[in-house]
Amino acid sequence: MTFNLNAILTITFTLFAVIDIVGSVPLLISLKEKMGGIREGRATLISGALMIVFLMLGEKLLYVLGVDVKSFAVGGSIVIFILGLEMVLGVEFFKSEGGPKSGTVVPVAFPLIAGSGTLTTIISLRANYEQLYVLVAILLNLLVVYMVLRSLNLIARLLGEAGLLAVRKFFGVILLAIAVKIFAANASGLIQ
Repeated sequence: MTFNLNAILTITFTLFAVIDIVGSVPLLISLKEKMGGIREGRATLISGALMIVFLMLGEKLLYVLGVDVKSFAVGGSIVIFILGLEMVLGVEFFKSEGGPKSGTVVPVAFPLIAGSGTLTTIISLRANYEQLYVLVAILLNLLVVYMVLRSLNLIARLLGEAGLLAVRKFFGVILLAIAVKIFAANASGLIQ
């Protein structure tokens, strides 16, 4: 097997765009403040495990659970939509349930990092590329995710309170748009 750097770069940048960890920074900072912290390593490992499990077993796992990919994507889009509303309106829907431990899994690891968009993208990429290339791209993205999660305090200081509020509102609207797009792309055909 020859090593295809172009394929790895394509997959890496595709996943980077879908995960959108940089775009999630305002929400992550907000969640970190609300929950009293995020366990960066744990969030990265859990989201990585979800991505790798979906790479290996994604469609089979959903089939066993009786869920198709479109239904899974619609469910994730609703959670993303609620998070976007929270950012734009300043209303709290996700209540802190016991600090950083509870918030690390939901909503940080899933659906923010390893959301339905990311997991369905992995399934799609697996259909077009070697499994090893997708795995390398996942690992590269997890490195970026971890570095961003570790830098949230620095990013918050650089933006300041007013900058953070403005960026949070802006990216809240972006999250709403992404949720609507995922919903619209996958909801057709679900209701019969």
